[in-house]
Amino acid sequence: MNRIKSAFENGKAFIPFVTCGDPDLETTAKVVRAAAANGADLIELGIPFSDPTAEGPVIQGANIRALSGGVTTDKIFNLVRSLRTDVKIPLAFMTYANVVFSYGAERFISTCREIGIDGLILPDLPFEEREEFLPLCRKYGVALISLIAPTSENRIAMIANEAEGFIYVVSSLGVTGMRNEINTDIGSIVKVIRENTDIPCAVGFGISTPEQAAKMSALSDGAIVGSAIIKIIEKYGRDSAPYVGEYVKSMKEAMLAQK
Repeated sequence: MNRIKSAFENGKAFIPFVTCGDPDLETTAKVVRAAAANGADLIELGIPFSDPTAEGPVIQGANIRALSGGVTTDKIFNLVRSLRTDVKIPLAFMTYANVVFSYGAERFISTCREIGIDGLILPDLPFEEREEFLPLCRKYGVALISLIAPTSENRIAMIANEAEGFIYVVSSLGVTGMRNEINTDIGSIVKVIRENTDIPCAVGFGISTPEQAAKMSALSDGAIVGSAIIKIIEKYGRDSAPYVGEYVKSMKEAMLAQK
């Protein structure tokens, strides 16, 4: 919990997302280290799933490539063990409830604690069903991170009031993916969050440019970027780490420049 809090202590947090095993786990390790070295404050590690309902075509493609390459949850756990020898920033898994169920919830979450995972994001887990995992997450000190979407409306206060780690504010309806503009009234969502908790909130879904990252982080405590990073990895494959590092640096600098 404390490590997630630290991600928001150096100005606005930049949070990149990567799909583990796309194109292979060795590349994922290089990408994570490059992101951490270039200003990432927290990194979301995607555990691939065969039916990623919240994802657009870019991240769906990454899931397919990773699974085709033979990635497994246990291999990803070993990746994190290796990363934790030198990567000190917070790490959170983003995956689907079925991945945790099929592995065994207590076995999965206790392993998260053992390897140094700070948070768990399950986009298909309704807030009302979080009791399936919340007691285990609290037992092992892993933050179960809540999502608040434009459709949350009168539930925003309730979700914010019980949030842990940080709040993932979903900027747009639909699935993940790059968008030319974000029209959701993020400011009003964040206002309700702020009235109900001091837990930080970061905006994701659709952010791809430094300008968008600066704008969204100006309204919140940080910005989350996935599809734009996956597209870099898709383009450069095993040589993508330095390009991801440059991208992360440009996004973080844009966020720090806005006041």
